[in-house]
Order: sequence, then C-alpha cells, then structure tokens
Amino acid sequence: MTGGFPSPNHGDRRGQRPELVVLHYTGMADTAEARARLCDPGAEVSAHWLIHEDGRADALVPEDRRAWHAGAGSWQGREDVNSRSIGIEIANPGDRPFPARQMDAVAELLRGIMARWRIGPGGVIGHSDMAPGRKIDPGPRFDWQRLAREGLALAGGTGADAPLGASLTRIGYPAADPAIRLAAFRLRFRPWARGPETEADRRTAAFVAYSAGTGSR
Repeated sequence: MTGGFPSPNHGDRRGQRPELVVLHYTGMADTAEARARLCDPGAEVSAHWLIHEDGRADALVPEDRRAWHAGAGSWQGREDVNSRSIGIEIANPGDRPFPARQMDAVAELLRGIMARWRIGPGGVIGHSDMAPGRKIDPGPRFDWQRLAREGLALAGGTGADAPLGASLTRIGYPAADPAIRLAAFRLRFRPWARGPETEADRRTAAFVAYSAGTGSR
C-alpha cells in the first residue's frame, strides 16, 4: 500500500465514527485519471482508498477524517453517510469484470478496516445500496459473492416469502419508489434478475434482512 494522504478533500466527522464501508467503482478510463480527480481541490470529491487494477491500494484520506464520496442518500435511517463511513474507490470504468488481483486487494483492505473500526459484514455496502436510483456502482459485475464467502459482506440465501418492502427497510435501503428499491437490491444480490418482483426476490430479501438483524453489523 502507498501512503501520503494526497487528497485535500476531507473534513471533520461531525461527531460520528466509521460504522459503514461504502464500495464504489471509479467509472473513469484509468486509475491515473481517477486519482487526479479524487485529489483535485476543485472537484470536491475524495475517498479514503483507491484500489488500482493490479491490486495496489493508495491511501488518499486518513480514515479518521470525513472523505467526500457518498453524497446524498442514507442507510438504515442514517443520513450524512460520509460522516459515518469509509469510502473505497475501485478502479473500473463500470463495463468490465474486476480482476482477481484487484478483488484480492479489496478483501485484504476490508479485513483491516473492519477490524480497526469493528464493522461487521452488514456494514459493507455499495454506493447503489445507499443511493437507489442515483448510483449503480460498484455495479452488477462486482463479486459480492466472494466477499460474502469470506465474511466481508452479507450473503444472499433463501428465507420466508415475506413482503419485500419490509425486508428492504430492515436491511437498510432508504425510502424510494418500489421499482427503484428492487433494482438496487438486485444489483447487489440478484444481478441477473429482470422484470417485476418475484417470489425469489422476496425470499432472498427476507434472508438478508434476517442476517442483517442478527448482529452481522
């Protein structure tokens, strides 16, 4: 990992501490372009970490500072996600799989962050989770299943056929049009799914909601 904290774009955590990790893709052509933007005072955006395609991890903002990565949105009823989270930008334009070396680095970094700040797997979310309809990163090609297998994120599964909306609220998704919420949930847990809500959506969401409520954060 490289250090130096080169981004000036950060501030005080406003009395909060990290209880979430928000994963993003950069959505830019290459890592150098993304790094330049995250460190540009005029851009007013940043993240704590940037992970290159080859697995190198750049520390851009100290973890005890408030980086500017999440924007508008909420999780489990809590707003100002920037004050409550650590942001990881993963170099990927958004249209391709994430290389194995890069996923290795994501997993290694997450293990360290989660241990330092006592964050459980339920506290690791995507930008799309906290901002349904506004953001889609880290996108349908991100390997959430691998993180779940390693205890670094919530896993999908099959639960009861319970009302979808109640399950999504319990997981943490903010209020939004039902179709937008469903799309955000599917991006994370059922990226192959299409069309109207199904029993499989409800059963998966009920399983995740139960996991989220049993101390996995």
